[in-house]
Amino acid sequence: MVAVPTARERARGELTRAIKEEARRQIAAEGAQRLSLRAVARELGVVSSALYRYFASRDELVTALIIDAYGALADRLEKASADAGHGRADARGRWRALCGGVRDWAREHPHEYALIYGTPIPGYQAPRTTVSPAARVVEALAGVVGEVRTTDGGEPCRALPGRVGEQMAGMAALVAPGVLGFAMSRALIAWTQLFGMVNFELFGHLVGSVDPADDFFAHAVEEMADYLGLAA
Repeated sequence: MVAVPTARERARGELTRAIKEEARRQIAAEGAQRLSLRAVARELGVVSSALYRYFASRDELVTALIIDAYGALADRLEKASADAGHGRADARGRWRALCGGVRDWAREHPHEYALIYGTPIPGYQAPRTTVSPAARVVEALAGVVGEVRTTDGGEPCRALPGRVGEQMAGMAALVAPGVLGFAMSRALIAWTQLFGMVNFELFGHLVGSVDPADDFFAHAVEEMADYLGLAA
């Protein structure tokens, strides 16, 4: 039997959504560092004390927005990866889909993207509750990591040095069990390169050089796929 929300639960859910939407609007207009519960309450036409029953502080509201943003991006990437297909022959297609998914979502939601991958908010420290939602974005790589080339010219790729080897082995164990640390390192290098490209485009650093960036982005995605050794 499906539980039907009570009138109070529905009202709480609606006000929670309204608070978040107003907070996103204010972040877009003035930046996350200027967000305040009082300002949100004023725009919603309620007393500020009412909002504290939903979010105990500005930081708690920011955390909720960050979790929502990670979730929305992860949903987009999981769908893009699924739509691109499975198997070795589709690894490059999934990589293209993941890269395009990150870029498209960032361009559609620039302020939410900035909230999770932009300049840190002064005085705000993300709690551990954001770790799992953030990990979903990284886990979108899992279907590609297993196809990363682990040989160069028929010779095994070199071992990773000390701490890096330990880190990559630990990360592979989390998102792609059984995958070599070297493959994980190449995937992470390409992944961070992708977000660097998106940041440069989103925050105006490509204006006057490769703007619009569509062709450059597509070229870079293929170059990274070659670096990963994904079958064409």
